[in-house]
Amino acid sequence: MLVDSHCHLDLIEKMQPQTLIDNAQQAGVSHFLCVAVDLHNIPNVVQLAEKYANVYASVGIHPNSERDNEPDVEQLIKLADHPKVIAIGETGLDYYRSEGDLSWQKQRFRTHIAAAKVTGKPLIIHCREARADTLQILREEKAHEVGGILHCFVEDWDTARQAMDMNFYISFSGIVTFKTATDLKAVARQLPLDYMLIETDAPYLAPVPYRGKLNQPAYVKYVAEHIAELKGEPFAKVAQATTDNFFRLFQRQIHH
Repeated sequence: MLVDSHCHLDLIEKMQPQTLIDNAQQAGVSHFLCVAVDLHNIPNVVQLAEKYANVYASVGIHPNSERDNEPDVEQLIKLADHPKVIAIGETGLDYYRSEGDLSWQKQRFRTHIAAAKVTGKPLIIHCREARADTLQILREEKAHEVGGILHCFVEDWDTARQAMDMNFYISFSGIVTFKTATDLKAVARQLPLDYMLIETDAPYLAPVPYRGKLNQPAYVKYVAEHIAELKGEPFAKVAQATTDNFFRLFQRQIHH
């Protein structure tokens, strides 16, 4: 079986969640982590997790989300107080889409780490063109105490190694299947299976052969197949390892 460790079921327009889950199960995907991006969509994400036994939720505010809704630590702790909420995020830094003085983004990130440490729930980290600052803040705030996932990983081997040293798993999305992603493919080859997760980030970043189209959790299979090919390992081994890793990371949150 496979796990889609990061998707946005509530943001996949034109398809009902039930259809998305049915499609995914036919492709061998058994569980899903549906990740919130702002205060507005947290209720929808939690609702989906309540409705479907195999869907889990994460609560947090994406680094590019508008600044009009800035939760404090207490508010995040309260939002995370739900049996199906297993993670805090997505949070992190994005210097690609945000410009100017980004001290607010760093503060938002620190707030999420603080909430994760109180709740004991792992972090879902978004990092884009902010490698050094992301690692520094994770270190300063002692994020290793809860660990988590560097989702949709596109950084270099050194970043992956430092993240793994802080109890973070590295999650590959459809980007690893793109022809142009030669550096990322090299990281996937080198990364131990014990630290690897797979995801779609649906509705974004559909893998080859669906690149440019609407993504859905069923397509996480193509990510696993490509990684198996890169590593010269059987598909079943990659599927098993990434699924085991997911349940190991969230063993305190998931009673299955």
